[in-house]
Amino acid sequence: LAKKGVEMLDAPVSGGQEGAEAGTVAFMVGGKKEVFDECKAILEVMGKSVTLVGDIGAGEVTKLANQVIVAINIAAVAEALSLGKKAGVDPEKIFMAIRGGLAGSRCLEDKAPRMLKGAYEPGFKMKLHVKDLTNAFETSRELHSAMPLTAQVMEMMQSLMAEGHTEVDHAGLGLFYQKMTGISLVKD
Repeated sequence: LAKKGVEMLDAPVSGGQEGAEAGTVAFMVGGKKEVFDECKAILEVMGKSVTLVGDIGAGEVTKLANQVIVAINIAAVAEALSLGKKAGVDPEKIFMAIRGGLAGSRCLEDKAPRMLKGAYEPGFKMKLHVKDLTNAFETSRELHSAMPLTAQVMEMMQSLMAEGHTEVDHAGLGLFYQKMTGISLVKD
């Protein structure tokens, strides 16, 4: 493109379908600063956050980092709430108690209620998250960067997909723990 005088940005987003529909996605942009400055106002119409993170390719790497963090956080939410319920504590009360503390996060706020309701309509489909983690692993192999936590979550997602849960929201990781523990996070 540069040889033809065409400028571009790589600008993946985070926020899923719901964020796209609401215009609240976060843009992670890679490219030249002058091109970014020229296009920033357009991106701000479509999203809540627009950040230049580096040259072309940096947006994609940032998206991969985002997806790694999101996957691990969702698994942590499911694991913690499952532990609480298995111990006899209402997972909804756990959610209410911890959401304002250090464990509080957008992942917790969005995904715990889905798990507690058993509502796995996709905001972001499991199969798309697996695709993104596959790309993260490809990058990590090229860079010789270890990703043991992500590998564990990928195995959980692969297990769910093998059971037919390809179209569910990635909060469907709650279903993995349901299978492992024999209990549901949905209120009885």
